[in-house]
Parts: sequence; C-alpha cells; structure tokens
Amino acid sequence: MKQIADWALATAAARRARYCDVRVVDDRQRALATKNGVVGHAADSESLGVGIRVIAEGAWGFASTDNLSRSAVEAAAARAVEIARASSRVKQRELALTPEKAVKADWRGPCEIDPFTTSIEQNLALLQRVNDELQSVKGVTLAETNLNFRRYEQWFWSSDGAEIHQSKTTTGAGFAAYAFQGNELSKRSYPNSFGGQYQNRGYELIADLKLVENARRIGEEAVALHSAPQCPELTGTVVLDSSQLGLQIHESVGHPIELDRVLGMEANFAGTSFLTLDKLRTLRYGSEIVNVVADATEQHGPGLGTFAYDDEGVPAQCTPIITNGLFTGYLSSRETAAEVGESRSSGTMRAEGWNRIPLIRMTNISILPGERPLSFADLIASTDDGIYMQTNRSWSIDDKRYNFQFGCEIGWEIKNGKIGRMVKNPSYSGITTEFWNSMDAICSRDEWTLWGTPNCGKGQPQQVMGTGHGAAPARFRNVKIGTAYQKGGA
Repeated sequence: MKQIADWALATAAARRARYCDVRVVDDRQRALATKNGVVGHAADSESLGVGIRVIAEGAWGFASTDNLSRSAVEAAAARAVEIARASSRVKQRELALTPEKAVKADWRGPCEIDPFTTSIEQNLALLQRVNDELQSVKGVTLAETNLNFRRYEQWFWSSDGAEIHQSKTTTGAGFAAYAFQGNELSKRSYPNSFGGQYQNRGYELIADLKLVENARRIGEEAVALHSAPQCPELTGTVVLDSSQLGLQIHESVGHPIELDRVLGMEANFAGTSFLTLDKLRTLRYGSEIVNVVADATEQHGPGLGTFAYDDEGVPAQCTPIITNGLFTGYLSSRETAAEVGESRSSGTMRAEGWNRIPLIRMTNISILPGERPLSFADLIASTDDGIYMQTNRSWSIDDKRYNFQFGCEIGWEIKNGKIGRMVKNPSYSGITTEFWNSMDAICSRDEWTLWGTPNCGKGQPQQVMGTGHGAAPARFRNVKIGTAYQKGGA
C-alpha cells in the first residue's frame, strides 16, 4: 500500500502540486433482507481502490481508480492535478488550510465477533426466526427483516508526512411489521425505523438487540394501531423517545452546523443553513438543559461517527455545539476552518469510499443526558398531560433547517402522569430554535442510547454516510401536535 501512495505523491509533486493526500480503501459489505420469509435482497461485495486529492494553483483536484498498477495510479494523480488547475480558473478565493501535525498511527474499532465469520445461512436463519414471530401475529400482512455488515479499512498518506491506517466494522439489523386494513396501512419498526440500529461493532451487537424477543410485540402494535384513535390536534406537551430525538438532532442541529453549508459551498440534499456566522456564541439555540456535542472519539461510544482520524488526517475530537442552550460550534474542515479564522479543523471530513472526495460530515451529534437522575418512568410521572411519540415515520424540514414537521409510527396519551391509550398518526411541528428552547426535561444516562443512521446523503454525486446520535427521552412544552396527517388517513 505504501508503494501505491509513493507513486501518487511523487507524481503530484513532480507536477508542482502544493499538497497531496492519498486514501487506499478496502471496503467489504454484506446486505441481506427478507419479505414475508422470502429473500428479497442478498449481496456480498468487496471494493478496493485509491482516491487522490491535490491542491494546485490554489484549487482542489480529485481523481480515483480501482486499477492499482503503477501506471494507473500515476495517471490518476496526474489527472487530479489537471482537474485542480482547471478548477483554479474559476476559483472565487485563494484556498488555505489550517495547519495540522502529521502523525503515524494505526487504529482499529471495537469488534468482538467478526460478522464475516458468520455464514449467510446462519444470518438468514436468524431473519427467518424474526419473520416467523412477526407473521404469527394475526393481522400482520407484511414482515420485513434486514441484516447488514461492513468492514471499512483505509490507509492514508499525505505530502505533509501523515501515515494513518484505520479499520472499523459496522453491524446493523432491524425489522418492520405492516398491517393493511381497508384503505389504511400501519407500520411498526424495531429497534428503529429505516433499517434498525447500527453501530461500529461486531456481530455481538445482534445479541444485544434481542430481535426475536421483540418481534411479536412489534407485530401486535402494528395491528393494534388500526383500532387506536387519531392523535388529537392541539398545542401541548410532547415526550419523544430517544430514537425520534436522535433524528430531530440530525435534521435540526446536525445539518445546519455543517460549515460548508453555512458558507454556501454545499447545498445538495439538505440545503444551506440558518446558522450564519454572526450566530456563533450569540444565538440561544435551546433551553439551559440543552447540551449537544459533535464527538468522534472512542470515549463517546461505538457510533457510526466514531473514528481516530478524519480523511484529512485530523484527530477525532469532541466539539461543543450547544452549551447550556448557547450555540457554540460548527463542523469544519481544514479549508473552512481557515475561511472563518479558526486555528484548527474540528476533524469531520469523511468520504463514502475511495472514489469520492471527502466532505464535511456529521460525526456523533449527540445530546448529553440530564445531570440529575431522571428515569423514563419519572419523566412520565412528572408530566400531567401530553403525547408520548415513538419511532420516526416521516420528516420534512425547509432548506435552511428552520421549519420542520415530523410524524411518528405510534403514540400514547399521557394523562395525570401515566401512559394512557395508544394513538395513531402522531406528529408535531415547529421552528428549530423555538422547539429546542421548549425542552424542559431529559432523562439521565441510564436511558441514553447511541443510535446509528447509516443512510445520510450529501454531495453531488451523492455520498451516503453513517452518523451517530446519542439521546435520551426528553420533554417539550407548547408544541403544535397532530397536524401531519388527515383524520382517518394512513
């Protein structure tokens, strides 16, 4: 691998590139899915290639290849320099990078059981057991299951002298039960919607998820939703489960703090941002108990945004984003940090694979749990009336990340401090800063979960990246409830 990097670095230097970095990536993936017990998808793939990024004449150039012969690598490096020179003709500003000490490092993420040592037959047998439990519930008309593994190994070299090897394993699994009645469809997912739960761990995660043990309950809830009343329309109190709060963080905190969006350098898939530079350390983003960090360090947990070094060789960091309600930080790169006068990148540049250029991406954007002991039972007991909402169903947010509307799969009324009847089609809407300022309670560490979002899209061509979001159940006051779906709608 080192020889491949030397070919690219030497070629870039010979063509007078001011900077060059090289990423060789070996990416193996397995994805399995069933529908009503029939295999709907099965793939086992591996990809190996090199991506070369350069600065020449004050602009970026990038090229990649899966041919790792000397001639192909040198041609790709030369092409990256040509692209940079072409880009320099239309550059709007001179490109500068914050300084970063070059390191030599080797890091492996946590993995007790290599998931690729399990057979596809073993994997499908597990999914079949989940499917059988779901379909044993009368009224469940469609059962879907999925299981996903990934091993991502990367070697990074730069003309500054960095040499970094990293390897991480990702495991994810989940299932969903659908129930059709008349013209209505209800759905329940576990452990989360849109694929379930994902973490940078090995196959040991699967046992922790207790998929088979929860399947029957989830199927029964999907069927029961048809008999549940419509969520009422009112302005009142909302309690969100940790997975829904994680998505709320993703959409109304994670995307708007990406500094390339703020600077107008990126707008694909999520628009720009209302968090203009004048709001840093001045905007009251949330109430005093809202504390959000962007934490890529191992200490935060095995999130999909955990690593040792980003794709510019910058060490993983914990950046305070919201501190006691005050907006305090962005996600940045070496280029954008220099653009706004910061001394260092926050270390958030990542690429989907060897054939994509790194972009600013969310790491683990997490809300910290409450400091005082507060269980979920205590949270409900201290809530006179409201709606408890669980598991995301839909979301919509404007291209500045300011006005939003979220729907959940299931809800329950809270009456006199107790969980009451189930309600269907629960939803809520609001304005980002007003919503976060309405938060008046959050559960403590025992209720906190680090959720994985494996499918965050950004860039053109699109890059799909995994992010993490730690959250505990929390309460919000004076929220607009129940307006996303028409009464009686699916």
